[in-house]
Amino acid sequence: MSEEVEVQEIESTPRSPAELMTIVEALVFVADEPVNSRVLADVLDEDRGAIEAAMEELAKEYEAREGGLQIRSIAGGWQIATRTELHEEVRKFLKTRPSAKLSLASLETLAVIAYKQPVTVPEILEIRGVQSATSIKTLLDKRLIVAKGRKEAVGRPMMYGTSKDFLIQFGLRDLSELPSIEDFEDLVQ
Repeated sequence: MSEEVEVQEIESTPRSPAELMTIVEALVFVADEPVNSRVLADVLDEDRGAIEAAMEELAKEYEAREGGLQIRSIAGGWQIATRTELHEEVRKFLKTRPSAKLSLASLETLAVIAYKQPVTVPEILEIRGVQSATSIKTLLDKRLIVAKGRKEAVGRPMMYGTSKDFLIQFGLRDLSELPSIEDFEDLVQ
């Protein structure tokens, strides 16, 4: 005796053109590379023609708005990009921003500073067991740490702590959102 299960096909209500434009705009925005209408149609379970119409209309809206962004059809797909005529200003701005890439030594140093701040270079040396001067310079250049004054000790060494840019880079509201040191210890064991 077998039971028959009746499968009902759930029919979704078709999306309006405006709703479709909103969704494809979000998907194109989060895509790492140009995304084509076939992929969008598959993901959204929509007709490819409806996706292409939504993308064309969205591109027209961006063009009519004359803002800093445009939707371009490139490499067989769609991409949100800055307007070509603004590339010089964008390039100059990006040159002023420090690169986010860090070496393992710099990451270790940053972790010590984040958890022990304010902390001095000798204290970092004691924790890491290696000199950190180069890492400190890198972190200062990238604006991930800042000087927090001098310690009232022999030689009055500089104390360092994390910056607002550190919070932004790591998506933290404040330092209380750092994972606990116990969580790290659990990972190592």
